[in-house]
Amino acid sequence: MAREKIRIRIQGYDHEIVDAAVRKIMETAKATRAKVAGPIPLPTERRLYTVLRSPHVDKRSMEHFERKVHRRLIDIREPTSETINALMEVELPTGIDIEIKL
Repeated sequence: MAREKIRIRIQGYDHEIVDAAVRKIMETAKATRAKVAGPIPLPTERRLYTVLRSPHVDKRSMEHFERKVHRRLIDIREPTSETINALMEVELPTGIDIEIKL
């Protein structure tokens, strides 16, 4: 597989779980002697939500909620078929969204 690469994009709400998933993928790729670039931290998406505490009387009393989505990017250059098979068998923690592009 000459001049190919696998781009893996990982995202989740908890940065510790995202980092644990990245470590597992990195160890698996390095064990199969593939060249790995990353992890590259991408910008964290921060979304704020404001909700009224009481819909009738006190309009100035509000609660604020925040949701953060942490992202990492890994490039695996010169993967072998052994690398692809090993990556398919990696068990990742729950709460992780993974996107793989060849």
